[in-house]
Amino acid sequence: MNGRLAARLAAMPLSGRIGFALVLFWLVVAVAGPLTAPHPVGKFVDEEVFSPASAQHWLGSDYLGRDVLSRLMWGARYTVLLALGAAALAVATGTSIALFAAIRGGLVDEVISRAMDTLISIPSKIFALVLVAAFGSSLALLMLIAAFTYIPGNYRIARALAVNLVGMDFVQVARARGEGAIHIAWREVLPNMIHPLLADMGLRFVFIVLLLSGLSFLGLGVQPPHADLGSLVRENISGLPQGASAILSPALAIATLTVGANLLIDALKGGGEA
Repeated sequence: MNGRLAARLAAMPLSGRIGFALVLFWLVVAVAGPLTAPHPVGKFVDEEVFSPASAQHWLGSDYLGRDVLSRLMWGARYTVLLALGAAALAVATGTSIALFAAIRGGLVDEVISRAMDTLISIPSKIFALVLVAAFGSSLALLMLIAAFTYIPGNYRIARALAVNLVGMDFVQVARARGEGAIHIAWREVLPNMIHPLLADMGLRFVFIVLLLSGLSFLGLGVQPPHADLGSLVRENISGLPQGASAILSPALAIATLTVGANLLIDALKGGGEA
C-alpha cells in the first residue's frame, strides 16, 4: 500500500504534491493539534492583546491575550472534521438516492430529480442560513445542515453517472440473472462510480469549509466556547488595521486548506483521465 501511494504521488504534477502536503498537514493538525497545543484553548497567557509573534507565542496573542497558535490548532479540528463528516454524509446520501432513482427510473426518478432541482436552485448560503435559524447551530446540527445543503449537487452528478451505467450490457446481464435492485446498485453500478465520486467529495469538502467558515464569521456557525477557523477570523476582526497575526493566521489557514484540496482534486482527476 505504501509503495502504491508513493508511486501515485511520484506520478502527480508538482501542484498535486503541494496540494497533498497541505491537506495532509491540516488533517494532522486537526487530529493531533489539540493534544500538542502549547496552552489550553481559553487560557489568558499575555497581558498585551494582539501582540506580535515571539518565542513564547509563535503566532502572537488574540484580542483577549490568548495564544493564537493554540486556538488555531483547536479551530482546525472543528473546521476540518466537521467539513469532512458533512462531505462524506452528503455524498453517501446523495449517491444512495441517485442509485435508487436511476435503477427504478420512470415516475420515481422524475419526482426525485425535480425535487432535487428545486433544492439546488436555492443559493447554498441562504439555504444554510434558513436551516440554522430554524434548527440552531450545535456541532451535530451544523454538520447535518451542511450535508443537507450539498446533497442535491452530489445527487445530480451521481445520477448522471448511474443512468449511463444502468444502460450498459453488464447491468442488463445482471438483471437477466435475476439479481435484485440492491445487488445491481451496490455491486454492479457503484464500484464504477467511485473515482468521480471521490473527486466530487473533495469539492464538497471545499464548499463546506467555506460555508461553515462563512456561517461562523456571521456568528451563526460554531458557538463559544468552541471556535473554528471562521470564528477566529470574526472574533479578531478588530486587529485587521494593525495586521495582527490573530486574524491573518486563521484566514491563511482557510486559504491553504481550500487551495490545497483544490490542487489535490485537480491532480487526482487528471491522473484518472490519463
